[in-house]
Amino acid sequence: MSGSSASATRVQPPPLAGLALAVTSVALALGTFMQVLDGSIANVSLPTIAGDLGVSTDNGTWVITSFAVANGVTVPLTGWLMGRFGVVRTFTVSVTLFTIASLLCGIAWSLPSLIFFRLLQGAVSGPMIPGSQALLIAIFPAHKRGTALSIWSMTTLTAPVLGPLLGGYISDNYYWGWIFLINVPVGLIAGTLSWRFLASRETPTRKIPVDKVGLLLLTFWVFSLQTVLDLGKDRDWFNNPMIVALTVCAVVGFIAWMIWELTDARPAVDLSLFKDRNFALGTLALCLGYALLFANNLLLPLWLQEYMGYTATWAGLVAAPSGAVAVVLVLVVARIKVDPRWLATVAFLSFAASFFMRSYYPPDASYWSLTLPLLVQGIAMATFFVPLLTILLQGVPPERLPSASGISNFARITAGSFAASLITTFWDRREALHQARLVEAGNDYSPAYRQVTGQYEAMGMNALQAAEAVMRQIVNQAYLLSSLELFWLCGWMALAMIVVVWFTRRPAPSDIVVAAD
Repeated sequence: MSGSSASATRVQPPPLAGLALAVTSVALALGTFMQVLDGSIANVSLPTIAGDLGVSTDNGTWVITSFAVANGVTVPLTGWLMGRFGVVRTFTVSVTLFTIASLLCGIAWSLPSLIFFRLLQGAVSGPMIPGSQALLIAIFPAHKRGTALSIWSMTTLTAPVLGPLLGGYISDNYYWGWIFLINVPVGLIAGTLSWRFLASRETPTRKIPVDKVGLLLLTFWVFSLQTVLDLGKDRDWFNNPMIVALTVCAVVGFIAWMIWELTDARPAVDLSLFKDRNFALGTLALCLGYALLFANNLLLPLWLQEYMGYTATWAGLVAAPSGAVAVVLVLVVARIKVDPRWLATVAFLSFAASFFMRSYYPPDASYWSLTLPLLVQGIAMATFFVPLLTILLQGVPPERLPSASGISNFARITAGSFAASLITTFWDRREALHQARLVEAGNDYSPAYRQVTGQYEAMGMNALQAAEAVMRQIVNQAYLLSSLELFWLCGWMALAMIVVVWFTRRPAPSDIVVAAD
């Protein structure tokens, strides 16, 4: 009896208070902040990194997608790690390894080494967000759980605001490696303080089997597909034997993984959860919505820096307002007690409005005309995550919540990495089409072409220099047209997600309240 009581005490220790609560909350928040920050800080720095390492920006996107894929693949392991080693130990070790991986990324000497260290960084960061969330809730009194969730939400929304700003400023004024090296002191503080105040609150551990085959198959097909998406555009897609072989690997691996997970007694990914309509449709809407957000957050800084003449800092200043609006609105939205499907509808309408507004960018768009759609996107970010998580987790039994949360996070992160590869591929392909059509008019027999080259020659250029200047304008215009088409397409895809949301059941009133004081 006493052993049972001791076990119960270990499982549910009393909440922290005073200085210990404040310091521990900051440490846990810093852990989340670092992980989310590294998902966005490299976006505006990508052209600088690619140029410094002597590779194309297209190849440089591996810096972003490798982190996202590795992180997504390891998320399903989080539940097993926490059960086997304890939540506190898993979180602090994850933060420590993430700090070491950040140091390695900062001193990377080539693109392959940076990609490898980013893979490592993404792989070890899987438990950081769910671990910090679980521990934040555990150290607060029950009546202040809303405060804990608010701290966690503020952290996850502040990082995307500072990510583009920090990444841009560091890339323009210092060595790009500092976008990763700044994690080192933050990680040391977060890991040390977390262990100092939480080591005595470790959760019970038990030896539980892990689905090694399922995880290996998952890693195999995800990385095969990601490689196809990243390398296909440079290797003529299915005319290249390696791309064909990797596609076959991805398809066969995916089928084998599904069969294994559906028949294994303890699957790493419990696919039976998709039998529930809310979980299946909610996860679909969450993944596609996040994919649109992630892809556009990558495309805009690339276009601004490569073809609009923006520095990394100014590209970050264009992207930052969306996160600032989200931070302001999230605390209000979390307390709105309405059908979450209405909030999700507001999110997708805001996404669509933001993307459609971008599809009307003029060639000489001012800073404010570029920023206004991002302000609208901030409304979407504040009303997107919590309502969709409420919808997809509705009706999931408590004992299956960790598995459901892990699956939805894995699917969301993986969808984002796939979207990043796809949008850069279509961006280049549509640019090539528009460039071909524009060049058709750019010949010596075209009055417009002769007029423009004549203007350049009047400025002191010779005929060859004038032709090069015109060609540069054509390329810029082609990428602009390609960007506008993709923004327009993303707007319609966001509207389509509203239909998906309204095919779900309305969550019960008790599930609708996400955070309350």
